Amino acid sequence: MKRRLLDLLACPIDKDYPLKLYVFEEKDEIISGLLVCPSKKDKKCKRWYPIIDEIPCLLPDELREEKEDKAFLRKWKDKIPKTILRQGKPFNLADEMKK
Repeated sequence: MKRRLLDLLACPIDKDYPLKLYVFEEKDEIISGLLVCPSKKDKKCKRWYPIIDEIPCLLPDELREEKEDKAFLRKWKDKIPKTILRQGKPFNLADEMKK
């Protein structure tokens, strides 16, 4: 994903932007990372969207795959904010983090 694309992307659920970017792997473009919907005072979206193989996956909740999303969270859990790991939507690792 090119960084300049960040100016065009919005959360598909609440249309909020700009999304917060966390870069995990980068060469000429962002290869792996995370986009997070910013929290507002009056609402807390807490939705996150993975960047996988340079592609931002901005799907609505009903089109996301829990197994794939949780695998992504596990792979990068050392670089993902704890609030997303525990409370992120539509999926998170809260149950696994209690152990």
